[in-house]
Amino acid sequence: MPALRARTYLMAPAILALGWWAWTAAQNRNALREIVERQCVVQWQETHSAGPCVRVVMPDADGEKNGYALLADRKGGAHFLLIPTRAISGIESPDLLDPKTPNYFAAAWSAREELAGVVGRRLPRDVVGMAVNSRHARSQDQLHIHLECLQPTTAASLRASADRLTDDWTSIEVPGWHLFATRVMGENLAQADPFKLLAGRLAGAKDALGDYSLLVAGMAFQAGPGFVLLAGTGPGTELLLDSSCAIAKP
Repeated sequence: MPALRARTYLMAPAILALGWWAWTAAQNRNALREIVERQCVVQWQETHSAGPCVRVVMPDADGEKNGYALLADRKGGAHFLLIPTRAISGIESPDLLDPKTPNYFAAAWSAREELAGVVGRRLPRDVVGMAVNSRHARSQDQLHIHLECLQPTTAASLRASADRLTDDWTSIEVPGWHLFATRVMGENLAQADPFKLLAGRLAGAKDALGDYSLLVAGMAFQAGPGFVLLAGTGPGTELLLDSSCAIAKP
């Protein structure tokens, strides 16, 4: 897909008041969709500001159809949510397999400097992870990608296994988890959409996407920079992430 020309508007995380939507999200499974549609997008259209989101990106040609917003998670810490500006229920949505749908994981990866801003230091690629939970393990019915640091044990396990991974999905053990893993080479995900790789390459996944949770972790392979993709039908892979970013602390 050709790169989208977009305008980006930022709001400093330090001035975000996150508590205002905590109760709403706990009571309403459409809270994230409503926040983005009724507040962040409206603010962008009216004032070219992003609030209450951290960032709103709207492609010049397609407007809300292919836009996305970045919202600081209500629980705080180094934790952000990448949310499409159009209604997409979650990982099970057939929209995610449409060639015209943006690569939302690529967009989330490009926003990782927001994590560094919270932590106060540059983060190596292999400490950053992104996760989408299955429909059974989520609290919201609007697609959102969790952007956080990796749990230290998760990062250590992936580094130990990284150079045994190939372009095919294979079984992998992460402490306390049995998952499937594959690798993607490259500095970014511009040419590799994890949703499509899960549906197209892992046997049986396409017909049961809603049962899968998916995690994408940055990696420095011996062969060069890339990513590890992890998928499974157990608990949400968000649990393999850490909003305290302990892995980056001295």
